[in-house]
Amino acid sequence: MEEGAQVIVAEFKNESGSAATKELGCDFQKCDVSKRSNWEALLEYVDTRYGKLDSVINNAGTSYRNKATIEVTENKFDLVFAVNVKAIYHSYNVLVPYIKKQGTGESFVTIGSVAAVNPTLGLTVVNASKAAVMLASKSLALEYATDQIRFNNVLLTFAPGTVVTRQNRFLGLPEDRKEFESNLPQPMGRGCTPRDIANACCYLCSDEAVFITGINLPVDGARLI
Repeated sequence: MEEGAQVIVAEFKNESGSAATKELGCDFQKCDVSKRSNWEALLEYVDTRYGKLDSVINNAGTSYRNKATIEVTENKFDLVFAVNVKAIYHSYNVLVPYIKKQGTGESFVTIGSVAAVNPTLGLTVVNASKAAVMLASKSLALEYATDQIRFNNVLLTFAPGTVVTRQNRFLGLPEDRKEFESNLPQPMGRGCTPRDIANACCYLCSDEAVFITGINLPVDGARLI
């Protein structure tokens, strides 16, 4: 928003989506990203209201409490891959043809995780989903390079946020920010903030990054070093 973008938040829950858009002053459309029909409806709205699509940030994700892989149910496996992987598949398949017709290139950014490179113990299915998306983005970067459509990944440290997120509480992490950050393994000694993530995405979607595609950009406070 600060960079002049017209932003649409596509969120599954009306309450959280409306709250975010009210705070940010942007647009909101309810969307279950795991369903193709919802992506098609979102694209129709974008085309009708704005007439073009410049950038896509795939940020939806789900997880579960750390556990032995043999304890992960098939339903949980399906949910993780539906949200973390199949949603990305739908976004590409629905939106890329529209962007190709525009003929102006544009950018996809997937919010991934350092777990795709350095797996987190007890989250095998989640690690696998993040790795799948990471490699898919690299492959798509090659496939659509001549169309000037770029695909990049932002790799986050675990549990981003200036305050502990709902997912953090779901995973049983400390609700006190200082207590939470004191246990983080990042050399910089703090968690990743929404602004850290937004700055990376803004750069990858900007004209300054038009020759950058297929990369994994860690926003991790030196976690992967």
